[in-house]
Amino acid sequence: MPDEKREYLTKEKYDALVEELKDLKTNKRKEVAESLDYARGLGDLSENAEYHEARENQANTEDRISKLEIILKNASVFEDRHGDHVMIGSTVTLEKAGCGTKKVFQIVGSEEADMAKGKISNRSPLGAAILGKNKHDSFKYTCPSGMMEYKIMDIK
Repeated sequence: MPDEKREYLTKEKYDALVEELKDLKTNKRKEVAESLDYARGLGDLSENAEYHEARENQANTEDRISKLEIILKNASVFEDRHGDHVMIGSTVTLEKAGCGTKKVFQIVGSEEADMAKGKISNRSPLGAAILGKNKHDSFKYTCPSGMMEYKIMDIK
């Protein structure tokens, strides 16, 4: 089972986050500092909207830097995985019990989850329920609309 403190990332996502962090630390911090200097030059800080906006931008930038540093510190990079049981990186084909509707999902870390692209988090109810299961296993999990039952048709 996955470690809850770990953030599971594909190599591509890891590289993108490293690049974003680098950009924030070099370019964005400089832009924010310049905005703050400009706003300070406008006079009375208590009623200076530009200054307050620049400070908020600075806080948001530093929050994102902090979040990225934590994610990258705790990151485990995975490759697409092929095996006989579902793990992070697996692409699974599920069939909904009772109606035969099939859906394909890739199990990814929470930072990459995107339901529109068929990428579900290992921490989501479905993602957590499916981890460790084998091809042809049936399983149930609880979602906001109630109990759901699926069968694993394929694992890639």
